[in-house]
Amino acid sequence: MKQRTIAKAVESVGIGLHKGKPVHLRIEPLEANSGIVFYRKDAGVTIPLAPEYVIDTRMATVIGKEGVSVSTIEHFLSALYAYGIDNLRVVLDDGEMPIMDGSAASFCMMLDEAGIREQEAGKEILRIVKEVRVEAGEKYVALKPSETAAFDFRIRFDHPVIAEQKRRFLFSKSGYMKEIARARTFGFLKEVQYLRSKNLALGGSLENAIVLDDTKVLNPEGLRFEDEFVRHKILDAMGDMKLLGRPILGTYEAFAGSHELNHALTVALLADAGAFEVVTLQVQESMEFVKSFA
Repeated sequence: MKQRTIAKAVESVGIGLHKGKPVHLRIEPLEANSGIVFYRKDAGVTIPLAPEYVIDTRMATVIGKEGVSVSTIEHFLSALYAYGIDNLRVVLDDGEMPIMDGSAASFCMMLDEAGIREQEAGKEILRIVKEVRVEAGEKYVALKPSETAAFDFRIRFDHPVIAEQKRRFLFSKSGYMKEIARARTFGFLKEVQYLRSKNLALGGSLENAIVLDDTKVLNPEGLRFEDEFVRHKILDAMGDMKLLGRPILGTYEAFAGSHELNHALTVALLADAGAFEVVTLQVQESMEFVKSFA
């Protein structure tokens, strides 16, 4: 299997979640072994995608360099993970990725429009060979050895609509499109009101998030999936794991995981050279894993 970029540049415009301003987004092909890079054209700064450039994880995953940042990148990165994109330039004119409809579906449509181009260099993966785990009280995230790529997530909220949900997603691009990509981010009305008092979440609405009051979903169309909440948590986790730069052959497992814990997990994994190995994919040896990106 070879590395991938997109076949042509494509553009879109959407609203930033926190500032509520239009953001112009352009994605461009890059040469093999370039990785994913973000370019803030309004500031003239390029930020590589890597755990060492993560500067905030409180409400979203935020990367930054030289005082310039890009926030809310996880939904977009989740789509890149599913499509197996290794090399890409992301050009923005502001410090937020557009929120679109709160899921990864719009970014998948952009990638479909751009098309996929295979490159000459072989595709590398991270094979997990020893469990790495990060805990915070009862919450935890982990990467475990496995011959399949899977995301296993459990959440628990003191809310009658969510309660406890769990889902295991055996990774494939086709499965992602059916089961994960359309799952939207969610929040609680009282939190939204607080954030807006701090001039945050100014672009948030029922058009780009599931919003709940104390007892019910406020979106008139309801949920896209009965367990949309845990599906979105898997979407987020895939985006955060994209910061490792290579897809994972192993199982990601979490209870009440967060962007903060996911970032700590990527740092802990890379700090333990005995926990993983970098493998260049050979089709004959890894047919099932290769097929998952078809």
